[in-house]
Order: sequence, then structure tokens, then C-alpha cells
Amino acid sequence: DSATSRHPLEDLQKLAKEWDVPVLSDEFARLMDINDPLAGFREKFHYPKMGDLPLVRRVDGQPPVDPSEDGIYLCGNSLGLMPREVRNQLDTQMSQWARFGVFGHRHGFMPWAFCDEWLLQDMSDLVGALPEETCVMNSLTVNLHLCLTAFYQPAGARTKILLESQAFPSDHYAVESQIRQRGLDPAAEMICLKPRDGEHCLRTEDILQTIQSRGQEIALVFFSGVHYYTGQLFDIAAITEVARASGCCVGWDLAHAVGNVPLRLHDWDVDFAAWCTYKYLNCGAGCIAGAFVHRRHLGEGSRERLPRLEGWWGHRIETRFDMTNQMEPDETAGQFRVTNPSMIQAACVRASLDVFKLAGMQQIRRKSLLLTAYLEHLLKHRVPSCSVISPRDPQARGAQLSLLLACPVERVLPQLEARGVACDERKPNVIRVAPAPLYNSFGDVLRFVKVLADVMPTDLN
Repeated sequence: DSATSRHPLEDLQKLAKEWDVPVLSDEFARLMDINDPLAGFREKFHYPKMGDLPLVRRVDGQPPVDPSEDGIYLCGNSLGLMPREVRNQLDTQMSQWARFGVFGHRHGFMPWAFCDEWLLQDMSDLVGALPEETCVMNSLTVNLHLCLTAFYQPAGARTKILLESQAFPSDHYAVESQIRQRGLDPAAEMICLKPRDGEHCLRTEDILQTIQSRGQEIALVFFSGVHYYTGQLFDIAAITEVARASGCCVGWDLAHAVGNVPLRLHDWDVDFAAWCTYKYLNCGAGCIAGAFVHRRHLGEGSRERLPRLEGWWGHRIETRFDMTNQMEPDETAGQFRVTNPSMIQAACVRASLDVFKLAGMQQIRRKSLLLTAYLEHLLKHRVPSCSVISPRDPQARGAQLSLLLACPVERVLPQLEARGVACDERKPNVIRVAPAPLYNSFGDVLRFVKVLADVMPTDLN
């Protein structure tokens, strides 16, 4: 529709005209926050104060730090902030453990023997899947290994895996080890696609052309939904369609996509996907992860089609505790589970999903597009020595902008941190900045750009 086809900067400029204030002004940021339909969601999170951030210090020539002032937390792509409801959810589970003991497995709120099941409807809604295609289990790389074990089935001439040249290291290692497990050579079986010379992001047409020209060699196309380094949002639908038409299996690492961009895994016909929950999903470091397996791979005969690793939590729930040692696989994606989930981690996920359910991904995405367009516009005018290497098309990126500095990152990041900024680095000269729509404001973005402009070395020409 016209709202999504229009560049979000046009929306910002239209509002500035209506309010009769410049986009670059402090007043514009203030008005954007006043009129933000998601503004109240910041209060649903514990937002770090300047006095609590461990690297904040008094800077010569700057006013004293106000310990009660909000920091500038733009690191949700690495670790999301803690929802306030997490503590209540954890208290409930700790109380039930204290009061019920073993009976907590089947009684109380979100009984432990079924706690992962209590998360499926809302998690599946978030990724655009059916509940029976979704499971909550393990951690991201473990889930990737479970899926790769089942779906990477090299045979004949079709033995290769196509992925990005700069895939997240854990993905790269997992792929290498899966290839070795089959007695093959990773150097020969991995097609690592690089951007064109002088570019930072892969072009969709180059990915599709590679699949079409080499599809007969490719057993698996395995990409990240949103690239961790550049913030590029890959065209999951187009890549999946062409890969499946070429006879390839298609899997996605959605660590930086879930909770960041709208997803429709079932409709896009994705074979499998996996994701963590501690970035944009705000469930806490190392929290339990999620996975998706398309319905066509499930049901009768799936055990024969997919050579899975198995454990007792993948057994049908109706007879799981009969202890017959006769495996009866669950008919849902739950058949990929191997062990029981932590009720503590499930409580964190429950708290987060409640926030997302209330906000809605469409509204989250709408604000995200405005935040990154605003950030990019401010950087262009106030920090011209800094280059954005994320896609210029707002629809082709998530909530993250990756900034290429004209100097080593060590000259800038410590100065940012001393002034209360939380973002992260990718050496030698990139910082990743991710305004998260649920708890970041336009004022946060403006404050960050002002600080960045202040700390950038003056000898950059």
C-alpha cells in the first residue's frame, strides 16, 4: 500500500511541515515522541540509567553526569532490555516450586511439563507459522544442528550448502561440522556468497542467479533473515521460492529477524528456521530458543523422511511418561525436542510475548522504519564522516544501522560509552546502532547522534 511504498523520510518531512518545525530540531524529536503510539511501552521495560551503566564517567569539559537520567541504549540487536513483567513471571514460578515441589510439573500456572506448549500460539503468530510448526527449545545453535541433521541430506551431485560469506560465526561453524559429519570437505561443499566489489550487502539478484545457475549442486540454501553485521533484511520469500523451485532445501537463521521484522514462514514455504530470544525478543541472555519446521515435513512418515536426533521430549505428550522405550514421535514440530525446557526461561519468554502481543508487529515495524530513517537523516547532516553500510532501502533492513567509521572503532566507542551510549562494535571500524521500537524513542536517536558528532575525531578528512 502507499504507506509501505513511501520512504519513511517522506513521512517524517510531512510531519515536520505540519508541525512547522525542522526535522533536525530538538522540537521535532519531542513531538515525534509525544505522538508515538508505542511511547508507553518504554515503561514496560527496565531502561538503564546513567548511574547504573558501568562505563559512564565524568568527561572533561562536560557537565556532571546525572545518575537518574536515562542512558542511550541502542543495543537491542545484541541484548534486549528486561521487560518488567519478567520478575512477576519468575516470582510465580519460584513460588510454585517452593509450594508445590514435584506437583508443579502438572499444576499451577504454566505447569512445567507443558510450559513450552503455553508459548506456542504467540510465538507462532510472531513468526507467521502454525502452532504445530513451532517449537520452543534449547538454544539457537543447538536447534540449528538439530535441523541441519534432518534437512541437510547430500546425495549424488547435490551436496553443497549456499550461505553468506560473512555468516555469523556460529552458523559457519555449525555448517562446517555438519559437512564433516558426513565425511565431506567443507572447503569443497560450502558456497560462500560475497557482495560485489566495493559493496557491503548482497544483492538479491546475485543470490537468485547463483541458485538458478548452481541449483543442481546445492542441497541446502541457508541464510540469515537479517544479517548480523550489515543489518540487511534478505528477501526470504523470493530466495525461498527460487531455491525450492531449483530442488534445494531452504533454512533460515532468524536470530536478528524475530521481533524485528514481520515474518510469514508458513506462507513463504520455508523448510526450517531457528532463532534465539534474547535480542529483539528481550527474553534474557542465553534464554530458550525457537524453531520452525513446515507442516509438510511433519505427521505420518516424518521419522523416515527426516533422520532426526531424538530425545524423550519429542515423544507424543499423551504417552511420554509411560516409559515404554518405544518412541512415538510427536506429530508436530515438537518431535524435534530432545529434553524438557526450563520453566525459568519459559517464564521470561512468556513475559516478552505478552508485550509483543499487545504492541503488534505491524505497529512495531512501522515505528522501526521511522526510527532508522530518522537516524540516517541525522547522521547525514550531523556526522558526514560516518557512512551507513546497511541497505539504503528502508524495506531491505531491520532496526539496525551499521556505521562505517573513518577511523578505528577504538577511537570512538569508549568515548560513546563514557557518555552513556550502549551500542556495539565490529572491528576494525564499524559500530552497530539499533533503536528498538518497543523501548527506544526519537529523543534517544537524537541524543545519540549529538554524542557521536561530539566524540568523532576532528582529524578525519
